[in-house]
Amino acid sequence: MQITSEMVRELREKTGAGMMDCKKALAEAGGVMEEAIDNLRKKGLAAAAKKASRIASEGAVAACVDSGAGALVEVNCETDFVAKTDDFQGFVREVATLVQGKGPRDVEAALALPAGDGSLSDKLTGRVAKIGEKISFRRFVRFVLPAGGKGVIVPYIHAGGKIGVLVELHGAGADNTDFAALGKDLAMQVAAANPSYVSRENVPADVIAREKAIYREQALAAGKPEKILDKIAEGKLEKFYGDFCLVEQAFIKDPDRRVKELLKAMSAKTGTEVRVAGFARYQVGEGMEKRSDDLAAEVARQLGQA
Repeated sequence: MQITSEMVRELREKTGAGMMDCKKALAEAGGVMEEAIDNLRKKGLAAAAKKASRIASEGAVAACVDSGAGALVEVNCETDFVAKTDDFQGFVREVATLVQGKGPRDVEAALALPAGDGSLSDKLTGRVAKIGEKISFRRFVRFVLPAGGKGVIVPYIHAGGKIGVLVELHGAGADNTDFAALGKDLAMQVAAANPSYVSRENVPADVIAREKAIYREQALAAGKPEKILDKIAEGKLEKFYGDFCLVEQAFIKDPDRRVKELLKAMSAKTGTEVRVAGFARYQVGEGMEKRSDDLAAEVARQLGQA
């Protein structure tokens, strides 16, 4: 029997399952709607769809580094209880390994990657059915060392998977223990100090212009003379660089030294330029709406609606 778009649309409206899942279920059921619904329910797809509107702002990050490439991923769930389970943590590590090995262009492409008997999306849906919570693969970043270039990609996972960092450092190889240790220190620096840019040269011009305008207005409001406003703004901009640029930050293990001094010292030691090519920092749930666990308020709200 031919499966029409109207049939797929109807099944999707009834179950909330994905379009391709609906089409496949209808094909397996020979176009019989009720049987297709049962097929989706048996696979946990209909149940997963019902959870799609829930807030999944807990979860974990994981990293995988191998063969000159590294990936950092964030997978979310609804509760911290589930996020801490071995099963969920293991799944997040599986996702990181798959992304690192295959190098997909984005999350959508990653979800389509083969994983076991189906795709990563199928595997994720299976976890939803098993755990009973909404689970979503939110984001990832992947670094690859340049061909023939020396460097390391260093992962750092903090607080049981709540914060994850990936740093790409160029200049020497992983066999240089001091260089590798510097990479680990920098990853910890990023986790603790949360910089936004590698260096001042990486700060967009519009960000600099906005900051300077704010500093000028602050100084003007404080009664400072017009002729020194630019000088004051430049001075405050230096503090901005020190707060938000990795190489300008005070080193967490020795605040009397800046990160750029560590890079300079390592460059002298290895006889080659040592520089941070890039970094990424994920904190679980950042920028997301948080789940409310106020049961009394939720009950009151439901009663009010009724």
